[in-house]
Amino acid sequence: MRYFLSALVIAALSATTAFADADDDNEAGPPAGLMAAGNRDKLPEVMLSVGEPLGGPWHLKSGRYYTVEITSDGSGEIGLSGADFFHAVWIDEVVVEGLEVRPTGLNSVEFDEPGTMKITFVAVTPGSYALSIPGSSGEDQRLDITID
Repeated sequence: MRYFLSALVIAALSATTAFADADDDNEAGPPAGLMAAGNRDKLPEVMLSVGEPLGGPWHLKSGRYYTVEITSDGSGEIGLSGADFFHAVWIDEVVVEGLEVRPTGLNSVEFDEPGTMKITFVAVTPGSYALSIPGSSGEDQRLDITID
């Protein structure tokens, strides 16, 4: 009886493996995984300069992986705030001068000197969001973002 049960378990596992291999041949869908190369998009660079527009708008899809470079020209101490947006995405990493930081979240970023930071993230929560320059009220000082 013990040998019969062992043989039955082995047969069941073999059949499961055969069916799983058959499904792997289906290439109709996108590659698996949030971090897969086929699921990545690069957003236009955001240029920070006193009095200049931020650009945009961005239309993102929930579940896609995005990369954006944010560059300051050093014309002033300038930043971007957007706690609602940063809480609606999963931040993979922030890279500044080759140093990688993997935060659990962000509220804002700020530049005291000229430079570039790269932020990679996965859009998660659908909705309307914005990144804006703190203390500014002009429409050009705001980057509107929609996650579908």
